[in-house]
Amino acid sequence: MAFNIRETANEHILIMAHRGVSGGNIPCNTLASYEIALKQGADIIETDLEMTADGKLVIFHPGKEVTHLGYHGAISALCWSEAKQLRYLNCDGTSTQFGIETFDDLLEQFKGRCYINVDKFWGHPEEIYRAIKRHNMQEQILAKSPPSPAIFDMLEELAPDLPYMTILRAPLCEEIEHRNINYIGAEVVFGAEDHPLASQAYIDEMHKKGKLVLANAIIYDYLDQIAAGHSDDTALTSGMDEGWGWLADRGFDIIQTDWTGMLIDYLKSSHKYYKS
Repeated sequence: MAFNIRETANEHILIMAHRGVSGGNIPCNTLASYEIALKQGADIIETDLEMTADGKLVIFHPGKEVTHLGYHGAISALCWSEAKQLRYLNCDGTSTQFGIETFDDLLEQFKGRCYINVDKFWGHPEEIYRAIKRHNMQEQILAKSPPSPAIFDMLEELAPDLPYMTILRAPLCEEIEHRNINYIGAEVVFGAEDHPLASQAYIDEMHKKGKLVLANAIIYDYLDQIAAGHSDDTALTSGMDEGWGWLADRGFDIIQTDWTGMLIDYLKSSHKYYKS
């Protein structure tokens, strides 16, 4: 299967499964959660990465040790032989059969099957890129980071071929477009509908440049709305048109969600999924 995220986005709105699909006894950021996401129709799986003290890249959200594992410590301070003994907790805080898994295992299991958004890419860029290249999966990867000249310099030197999006809370100067980076677009964060990054003019201009625009429907903190309230919560408790529909109608190419199957069902039933 050939991968070209711009071409795929021309066919339909791309759905990104935030840390896979979790619930019940299935924890997030596990191979099981990613398999469920694909069964529900996700185009992209989003993963967080951390590195153990002896240099093993693992799938884990830094700082979530207590919440997800009940462990009062840092994965980064453990050797891999110690970290792999830990077990994820389920939604009731009970230990599960699922342990921390490696980035290499994720790459091998999903090679040729979907796009993979590597969040926290900026934490260990050289090691992450080496792993991606070792598996020959550059075209499947979507790396994201906040905008930074240091990160742009690193990408130019280390990974100019890697599809990259910058995470924006304010418009970005055109400098990045003149760098030797495979800059494919932006994830935009906006607290109000009239924010410049949420405007039809901005999205249309990005599309004219051949760039993609990603909106994030998930809720990290309900006090910090990152899509002006057009969120998973709104879609599921108030109305799907008001939540997900608004994002689709505005022209976003990628929507990240915690409710993959329901979002895709809504977009298809409302004739917003496919682009014609």
